[in-house]
Amino acid sequence: MQKKNSSATKEKVQNTQKTQKTSKTQQKAASKSRKPAQAAQTASKSRSKPRNGSAKKRSKGERELPIKISFLGGLNEVGKNMTLYEYKDDMFLVDCGLAFPDSDMPGVDLVIPDFTYVERNADKIKGIVITHGHEDHIGGLAYLLKTVNIPVYGTKLTIGLIQGKLKEHGLLSSAKLHEVAPGDVIKLGAFTIEMIHVNHSIPDAIALAIKCDCGTVVQTGDFKIDSTPIDGGMIDLARFAELGSEGVLCLLSDSTNAERPGYTESERKVGESFEVLFRKAGRSRIIVATFASNIHRVQQIINVANSLGRKVAIMGRSLENVVNISAQLGYLDIPDNVLISGELINRYPAEKLVIITTGSQGEPMSALTRMAFSDHRKVEICPNDYVIISANPIPGNEKTVGNVVNELMKLGAQVIYEKMYDVHVSGHACQEELKLIMGLVKPKFFIPVHGEQKHLHKHAMLAEAMGIGKENIFIADNGYTAEITNSSIKAGNPVPAGKVFVDGYGVGDVGSVVLRDRKHLGQDGIIVVTASIDYETGQLIAGPEVVSRGFVYVKEAEELIDKARKVAEKSLENCYYANINDIGTIKGKLRDAVSHFVYEQTKRSPMVLPIIMEV
Repeated sequence: MQKKNSSATKEKVQNTQKTQKTSKTQQKAASKSRKPAQAAQTASKSRSKPRNGSAKKRSKGERELPIKISFLGGLNEVGKNMTLYEYKDDMFLVDCGLAFPDSDMPGVDLVIPDFTYVERNADKIKGIVITHGHEDHIGGLAYLLKTVNIPVYGTKLTIGLIQGKLKEHGLLSSAKLHEVAPGDVIKLGAFTIEMIHVNHSIPDAIALAIKCDCGTVVQTGDFKIDSTPIDGGMIDLARFAELGSEGVLCLLSDSTNAERPGYTESERKVGESFEVLFRKAGRSRIIVATFASNIHRVQQIINVANSLGRKVAIMGRSLENVVNISAQLGYLDIPDNVLISGELINRYPAEKLVIITTGSQGEPMSALTRMAFSDHRKVEICPNDYVIISANPIPGNEKTVGNVVNELMKLGAQVIYEKMYDVHVSGHACQEELKLIMGLVKPKFFIPVHGEQKHLHKHAMLAEAMGIGKENIFIADNGYTAEITNSSIKAGNPVPAGKVFVDGYGVGDVGSVVLRDRKHLGQDGIIVVTASIDYETGQLIAGPEVVSRGFVYVKEAEELIDKARKVAEKSLENCYYANINDIGTIKGKLRDAVSHFVYEQTKRSPMVLPIIMEV
């Protein structure tokens, strides 16, 4: 993608205002003057340094200060990526994502990183750099900016998607957003950060070359090596090689596909499959489910649909938002009169229609799931509909996706899913690509990031195979801090890095205790015991009454409920005769008595909630 002319100067780099775009293409920029003036100076200085990103020479006896890298999210999990860099008294962040709740988090909408350490050091943090616009990298940003309003740096599309999110949260007017482009360099305190173009499943993804007096750290972000990308901008391998020649202290690299051998296929292969499948669909209506953020995928669907004379309708709020923003910013080329409103789909014959929808992971509230269960207000699945699920199930989602496929088939639709055809390729590098980046960068130290433990360990094994010593590889977890000098890498003091649950408008008010209670209620139900006692004497005045929800059907268990009521009454009388007047103690004894009785009778442990009113 072509970038606009830039008048970048040394003052521009030092200024944290909006960075202008470079004048060269990403490919030419890799080998020519792609950097602002200060970046060129930085590069020339680093070329004179010793290999492996060595720090500048210190006087005899001077202590070597480490660069500290703290992981606030994204390790041993899929999502909520967030990394903090610290050198001397300056800090900056990379990414701030969210994760979606697991099945053992009832009622939770989103999971975001714990910002405690960031808030504690707010005066030291110079900004946050976002590598790309996926939810697991930008989804937590609005919640962060509510507590710490720091400058945000990202590429054009990334900033556009962030603006949409901040608008929803009422933060757009106060946010400090700065647009950068591949090849640009910014200065954040003691750090000089260069943006490097990479390929991913969303345009405008970048890697980072982070320089300070300690040396150079390269963080790849999410990436793959696509030699035939949809937007024509291949990953800037030349710049990675240049950095390797200059000397790189440490590499942090994407581990998502570290278990997969070979290379990740090009996104163009999916377009070729769409061409075949769309023709095979004949006169059927075509419905394609994909990730909302996969703009290249959406572009290819639109291209094939247009070539076959079909109109395209977009279904799903998140997909509509991404398509609108991408089209406005020039990342989607939509021919005139191809897109139609979802309200108009019934005006077109089936053979003239393609519907692009969310729901490729079987999400309960997604458009495709609602279609499958006949709950969508605009689209009713018809016999012979041709449904393509253009995504592989994320681990853990196999069952939900399978349920959606089954329901679609029950309604008579033909469903193309998983590996039946080449309808999906990953946006992450496989083993040979990971090794190629390591070979180009030639880091002294290596930290695998972005993945579960199995992915991190496999990536570490690849690094060993590439000649990086085991003692120079650091496998971290959320809350870990790596302290890196030119001579060593070691664990520093841990930092707070838990999970913060978002439930509706509540952020952080749902903790482990609340989740435990919710799971308890969901599994065993609840028994509520109500009674009134005399304020002065503690004598029982009314009740007790026993009500059950989610435990037993009362009409079929009247005898059990009646016996539980008598147990409760006996417990209250015992408290009265023992002169126990403390309401907390009375509730505790009542709860224990009823719980013990119910377990003896049913071998089940519902939650027992005593409500005592003093009159």
